[in-house]
Formats: sequence, structure tokens, C-alpha cells
Amino acid sequence: MADGRLYLDYNATAPLLAAARDAMHDAMALPGNPSSVHAEGRQARSVISRARDAVARLCHVPAAQVTFCSGATEAANHVLTPDFRMGRSAVRVSRLLVSAVEHPAILAGGRFAADQVTVLPVDADGRLDLQALEAVLAGHDQSTGQAMLGLQLANNETGVIQPVRAAADIVNAYQGLLVVDAVQGAGRLALSPDDLGADFLILSGHKIGGPKGIGALVSAGETLMPAPLIRGGGQEKGHRGGTENLVGIAGFCAAAENAVHALDGIAAVASLRDRMEAGMRELAPDVILHGTKADRLANTSFFSLPGLKAETAQIAFDMEGVAVSAGAACSSGKIGESHVLAAMGADADLGAIRISLGHDNTIEDIETFLDVFGTINARRIARQAKQAAA
Repeated sequence: MADGRLYLDYNATAPLLAAARDAMHDAMALPGNPSSVHAEGRQARSVISRARDAVARLCHVPAAQVTFCSGATEAANHVLTPDFRMGRSAVRVSRLLVSAVEHPAILAGGRFAADQVTVLPVDADGRLDLQALEAVLAGHDQSTGQAMLGLQLANNETGVIQPVRAAADIVNAYQGLLVVDAVQGAGRLALSPDDLGADFLILSGHKIGGPKGIGALVSAGETLMPAPLIRGGGQEKGHRGGTENLVGIAGFCAAAENAVHALDGIAAVASLRDRMEAGMRELAPDVILHGTKADRLANTSFFSLPGLKAETAQIAFDMEGVAVSAGAACSSGKIGESHVLAAMGADADLGAIRISLGHDNTIEDIETFLDVFGTINARRIARQAKQAAA
């Protein structure tokens, strides 16, 4: 609780860590351009080098395989492209496959034309249909170029963890590429391109307690890389032009260093989530908890209350001092039908409320949430009784 309010929306953005704030403050005082060769420039460059090392440790890759950019959306637009280079040779990708529950930054298809993008179905819990993936890859004409799969590690709304390793095995069998949106997995799941079978990972700083406006594209190697999205003065080894966001990168560094150790406390977060869901079931036996038959992120719960639209519930929670989301916070505050629920065959018109916890949340926070949930649910029941009597 802060200022009398309860924040339960970590999947939208995690509060800025004190260490990240301090690192950004220190970086603001550095006068040099990281590309300059004098002492001031080298001092700025050292901040970027430390951050690159921190993100690399988080993803278990060499530091040279980390490219900083303005965020996960830019990273997606960078890597989702038909044009790659392997050394001096051009590599063509002619087909992009995405699951129907991807973040809009992936569903938009990056630099692929609309007719080059295939949307794959998911099951009732939101997991990629692996048979559909294999069928599309089997029918792909590789003479036109390779196929690429863009797949999230974990869904931002439901928290459902995708079968990434199994998908990677299928993609590799057809000589395709795999891009994994690891934004929600960082600090909550182990990250390694090798273990996941991924060619690229996408990360976002503000999801792990860093500042907004900074992210990274992490590659499994240094040889195969996408054509630059932003061309300029050769920064980031020529992969991303423009003077680096030193202040943002400094904050990202502190957040990545923290995220390396965050898995140590993830079981405690899972315990809070499980207590919360048990309490909701006790108060509202008809509550619908989405994705519970699949493996989920330890911090995420996505639920619907029959007869109560998600946007109405979100406003009610907000008025009671509890910050939650009605789906994903990625459309300038717009609340619309959840494409994730629609893909799962659930009631997308009713919508759902997402609770996403952080390491700072406590059992007292959960009890406060359940008190508010009980109040909102009681109003729902009273309204339904009144409507039935009318």
C-alpha cells in the first residue's frame, strides 16, 4: 500500500526500483557521449558496458549479444523483418507465424507485409497449437525464404506459459527462426536462448523495475542479425543507430541485476497468488479463473465475474483504491475486447480483470484486495437479485 492505494498491476509496469532511480540520477551527471574517446566519453561508455553485462547475465549469453533499443516494441519491429544478414550473406525470411494471443507488438507483424503473416490458433487455456504450427511449417515453400515464429514466453494477460521449447524443436526441424517475447518472463522464469531454443529474445526494462523507454534485443549468436531498423552513426555495433539512452540504460542495468536474483523469491509470490485465488473462489464460487489448467507465471491471475463487465469492475476497484488491469495496458488507456480471451474461446465481451503481483506485495495486500473483491462481488449479487425480481 502506498498513499492509501494498493498496486496490483506489475505486468503493466513494475514500480521503479530505488537502485534504478539512483543509477539514473548518477548517469544524468555524466557529460560525455558514449561514443567519444576522451575520458568523459569512456566514463559514459563504462555505464553501458556494465548494463550490457547485466542483461547478458540475466539471459545467460555473452555481452556482445545484447543490443539496446527504446523498448520491447522497437525490439519487435527490429527483429520481425524479412531481411537478415549472416556475416556478409543475405538471409531471406518470407513467412512470419504468430500465436493468436501474442502482444500487439508481435501481432502487428513488424516489417512483414500483412499477407506474409499467419496467425496460429491456441487451445482453451491459451497455449499454442503445436500441430497447427507443424502443419503450416510443413506447407511452407522454403525456396521463397525461411519461416519465423514469434512466440511469447508467457502471456501478459493470463500469465500462461507457452510451450516454447517444444515449439522450438518443431521450428528447428523446418530450418526456421524463433523469436521469443520474454518481456513477462524476465525475473519470473529462467531465461536462456539455448535452453529455450530461441534465436532471439525481446526484453523490456520497465517490466522488471527499470525505467520506461528502454529495452533490448538479445541474440543467440553474433552471426545472424536482422537488418537495422534505425540506421545512423553505427552505435550498438551498427545494429541500432542513435546515441544510446545512457540514463535509461543505467536504470535498466540496476533492474537486470535485481532480476537475476528475483527467482529466489518467486515461490513466495506464487503463495500470495494462490491465497488470493482461493479467497476469490470462497467469496464468489462462480468466478472464472482463466488459464488455470496450464502452467502460469507465479504472479498473475486473470478472472471474470459473470454479469460484471471487466471495465466496470476495473473502475470499481480503482475507486476503492486498488490498481488492477482489464486486460493489457498497451493501448493508451483504451479498454477493448481482449483478443486473448477471444482466441481462447472465452467471453471476450465480458472481459476479465488481471491481477499481477510483485515481490513487494504482502499477505496484508492480498487480504485488502479480497475485502474489496468481496464488496464489489456483493454489489454484483445484489444487482443480479434485483434484476431477477424485476
